[in-house]
Amino acid sequence: MAKKKVLFECQHCGFSTTKWMGKCTNCGAWDSFVELSQQQQEIIKLTSNSSPVKSKALSIKDITHTQVQRFTCNDVELDTVLGGGIVPGSLTLIGGSPGVGKSTLLLKIGANIAKDGKNVLYVTGEESEGQVKLRANRLNANEDRLYLLSEIRLEHVLAELQNRSYEFIIIDSIQTIYSESISSAPGSVTQVRQITFDLMRLAKDKKIAIFLIGHITKEGSIAGPRVLEHMVDTVLYFEGDSSQELRILRGFKNRFGPTSEIGVFEMRSEGLISAKNISSRFFNRNKTQSGSALSVVMEGSRPIILEVQALVSDSHMPNPKRQATGFDNNRLNMLLALLERKLEIPLNGYDVFINISGGIKITETSADLAILAAIISSFRDRSISKETVFIGEVSLVGDIREVYGLDTRLKEAHLQQISRALVAKKPSEKQSVKCYEIDEVSKLLEWF
Repeated sequence: MAKKKVLFECQHCGFSTTKWMGKCTNCGAWDSFVELSQQQQEIIKLTSNSSPVKSKALSIKDITHTQVQRFTCNDVELDTVLGGGIVPGSLTLIGGSPGVGKSTLLLKIGANIAKDGKNVLYVTGEESEGQVKLRANRLNANEDRLYLLSEIRLEHVLAELQNRSYEFIIIDSIQTIYSESISSAPGSVTQVRQITFDLMRLAKDKKIAIFLIGHITKEGSIAGPRVLEHMVDTVLYFEGDSSQELRILRGFKNRFGPTSEIGVFEMRSEGLISAKNISSRFFNRNKTQSGSALSVVMEGSRPIILEVQALVSDSHMPNPKRQATGFDNNRLNMLLALLERKLEIPLNGYDVFINISGGIKITETSADLAILAAIISSFRDRSISKETVFIGEVSLVGDIREVYGLDTRLKEAHLQQISRALVAKKPSEKQSVKCYEIDEVSKLLEWF
């Protein structure tokens, strides 16, 4: 008689092992392992081997290129993040903190698509149909082809698809839906894995675009197993505080387009709308003050002018504070060490705080020069002209290095009526912005 196979699974990250452990070696959670039944083990095998038919390798020259068809959601920012529009048969996951606007955005998108003559199903597992109707009234999202279904059982959702054909489905949220064939609670690893697998097969077989709303953990990642992000075609994250007007939708995975694009939305009384003229939303030119410098960063193909704010103050603690909002704290410590070594600025007795205005997070190194300029400006209490932008990466040896897309950045600076730019090397093309070369950190002091 064959020995029964025992398998334990972490309910936080989905890591599986044949022995029970008190602490998960993958995510570090304590007492998170539960024993899986034979049925649940079969589900894992099914989802990990979703293609039972043996495939034959083909020469890449014999494979014909498949043209991806898209349809617009009538929202410029979301179309940009998705790479040009929604792909029929795609499975998209949107995550974000509570109250950031995930449900509001997708309900409005569903109404836009329904207005184009497509049938849209909005499945809500967290709210009643009346609550969604109140939001739809506020968003002016009442359309004949937009259908609401308050249901948490997957089988009933699939049964609704037999009554009417849909081109677009919204699941709000994936953690509230459960399958009656699985004996585990909604939101568990097994439930989320199986439901996502069933929805993925539904999207591919019937060419239905499905959007899933996912909760996030306190660490900022989408709750549930990591396999959830691997199974879907696109993963989008909402960034921004619920108390701020601007929200940023960033793509982290996209099988049908680039992952570097962002969408900027503005929360108003009528809901989330595409932010127009965002170029001037992240900096203020009304008043010149010390500790403020401008830079131009690239978010995908979009240049954005940012205001870097720095505050250097006397420290009364043995270990001065170094804190950054919207900027990598480790890179800030590196830049401060460089200032002390190369420019002999005694910052070991001062607290240093960095803030990127507008709530955006810098993910590239082109703002290094602006960070240094803002710190020196605050330390010496000398203001920097708002007509100047600082663009350059700072190395550990004190060199200022070039960044990509300099011509695009300078064109954006010219559109915002900025006349000067400090760069590592002047661009080959003639620019309307007057450029000054600065190849070493020590030369930055000449501007103060």
